[in-house]
Amino acid sequence: MSTVSKPRGLAGRLVRAFCAVVAALVAVVLASAGWVAYTTAGKVYDVQDAPDAPVAIVLGAQVRDGKPMRFLSGRLDTAIALMAAGKIKAILVSGDADGNSGNEIQAMTDYLIEHGIDPAVIIGDDHGIDTYDTCARAKETFGVERGLIISQPLHVSRAVALCEDMDLDVDGVTAECIDCNTLAVVRNYARELLARPKAVLDLWSGRDPVVVSPPVDSLATITAR
Repeated sequence: MSTVSKPRGLAGRLVRAFCAVVAALVAVVLASAGWVAYTTAGKVYDVQDAPDAPVAIVLGAQVRDGKPMRFLSGRLDTAIALMAAGKIKAILVSGDADGNSGNEIQAMTDYLIEHGIDPAVIIGDDHGIDTYDTCARAKETFGVERGLIISQPLHVSRAVALCEDMDLDVDGVTAECIDCNTLAVVRNYARELLARPKAVLDLWSGRDPVVVSPPVDSLATITAR
């Protein structure tokens, strides 16, 4: 009997340990989601209701064959609409110039120019490796004190929360994803939920961006006009 009961006892302990780990992970995800919701309450808008700001920050995403994919093109279209409405003076495109899918900065810049944006008001940050780095570099490298940050609804809330915690005064503007397939949307939203605990850890650690660059005044020159 003892040889039978021991494996059962071990299996039970393993199941309980697994359930405890899952419960802890769920609690962390929910707590981080709650922090984001609390921090960003009343600070996310659509294009029509967005306040004025000197600059819009467009968060990078995947490109294909040098062209923005649907999530990214939706963000860029939002920046174009903000510029057309006279709500911003400059656009900071921030992403990975050496990303797995290609040069996000070049793709974003080309797209904006092709859609009528003056190249003189576009600034590129090649080292916005993730959302935390984008916020940190926007403040420390490009001198942004006030801005709008653009992404899809769930992501933009996390971006606002990260920037606000760094004392960067931003409001979020939601971007659509026209014709995005359901699987892509579900996959991105699931990834976003898991990214929120990482955001909390990044802020807790106070880490530097992956790439630290000296301050530049190119954005200040544009917005001062």
